[in-house]
Amino acid sequence: MCGIVGIAGKSAVNQSLYDALTVLQHRGQDAAGIVTCHNGRLYLRKENGMVRDVFHTRHMMRLIGNFGIGHVRYPTAGSSSSAEAQPFYVNSPYGITLAHNGNLTNANEIARDLFREDLRHINTDSDSEVLLNVFAHELQALGKLNPTEEDLFKAVSAVHRRCKGAYAVVAMVTGYGIVGFRDPNGIRPIMFGERDTADGKEYIIASESVAITSLGYRVVRDLAPGEAVFINSKGELFTHQCAENPVLKPCIFEFVYFARPDSIIDNISVYKARLRMGERLANKIMRDWGGHDIDVVIPIPDTSRTSALELANQLNVKFREGFMKNRYIGRTFIMPGQNQRKKSVRQKLNPIELEFHGKNVLLVDDSIVRGTTCKEIIQMARDAGARKVYFASAAPAVKYPNVYGIDMPSKSELIAYGRTEEEVCTMIGADRLLYQDLDDLIAAAQEGNPHIDGFDCSVFNGEYVTGDIDDDYLDALQASRNDAAKKRKNGEGSDESMSTIVDLSNGN
Repeated sequence: MCGIVGIAGKSAVNQSLYDALTVLQHRGQDAAGIVTCHNGRLYLRKENGMVRDVFHTRHMMRLIGNFGIGHVRYPTAGSSSSAEAQPFYVNSPYGITLAHNGNLTNANEIARDLFREDLRHINTDSDSEVLLNVFAHELQALGKLNPTEEDLFKAVSAVHRRCKGAYAVVAMVTGYGIVGFRDPNGIRPIMFGERDTADGKEYIIASESVAITSLGYRVVRDLAPGEAVFINSKGELFTHQCAENPVLKPCIFEFVYFARPDSIIDNISVYKARLRMGERLANKIMRDWGGHDIDVVIPIPDTSRTSALELANQLNVKFREGFMKNRYIGRTFIMPGQNQRKKSVRQKLNPIELEFHGKNVLLVDDSIVRGTTCKEIIQMARDAGARKVYFASAAPAVKYPNVYGIDMPSKSELIAYGRTEEEVCTMIGADRLLYQDLDDLIAAAQEGNPHIDGFDCSVFNGEYVTGDIDDDYLDALQASRNDAAKKRKNGEGSDESMSTIVDLSNGN
């Protein structure tokens, strides 16, 4: 999962891009990058690390210009190489930079075609570089010295015909403007906003609404699946539907876990959706476990807090904060190895023993992926004196890998894969385990926007909305995503770095 932003301003955009990336930091903590454009020259800074660590004053001073794009990343395929930090750049045609959220499911096939037919070289393992080269080739094939908005939209249409999977994209065509587009299924979120200045309108494209509103912009709307938006160098905005048969099926895991609760995606409030998840999970408990003996509901910080609060309200049970979180530890299922994940759980959370001692505790989390985190947390609750420890997931059992940009592990590393609910309960050491029903999860999200066509729920039901995923693909994914493969790919003690600042106009 990644976060993207693009700004077409009337004044310097470096600080606004930085601020937007900090707001989107939850979407990627592995690397960050910004590229700006000034008088036909591009200025790039990208490196591994958090936004606050990648950009220092000396870097910000070099990022001049009124147009720019930015990106925060975590490694979709397990590599944390700084060579794959975004935005990416190609010099032909025009000079194009691109940042991408999602995953191409046919990236290997396209990369071969790019080399054999388009004579383009791919220098990393990133599918974002593949996508950039497809877009660049299709734009170059038009043979225009001065591309118009129609030319940009034709190139995006060609991208849709060649690329499969999930992608939300911002790209900057040097001297011509910024384009944003979304895959024909609308799996990954992207939207745009505007604000008025004394010199005219400024525009922003971003992954989540919170990155738009926090900078003082007004959200205009989400991009429709397959749609593109283009802001030219004059500050004029154009939109166009570039896909032949678009269908909106966003990733439901955005609402479960990834998106910030103060965001609105595809007209669905993430906060309200999570409240409804808690309400429906409480209804299941009252229906299937009417004589429960729960004394207190405690959330696993932070994303489960909203669901847990409403669940407690519906059950008329006390809600308490039982764990204090160290906010300097990253999200654990993104951690590179099992031992590191186990260690980070204890560093990340510390129990308040008074809330556990002698009580029957219902712990609530947004989901259960590997089971490492919840097993450790359940043991922490017991060590703190809990009499019984029950565990509830605001999402159904995660049984299948994600192929659309979330680095969920291979299926063999998913605790619910091939196991019953009772077996998972035993493995994590809970006295009782409760999962949200998939129909209830879908209803909780869809209530916010009844006009939505459906959701990608593939991690729960194994049904991939792009229709191109088979057992061979999943087997290859397993080979590349398991912990052993990630360790081999990253290497032990590797020390990769990029130059601190790159002026793409002259190579310095």
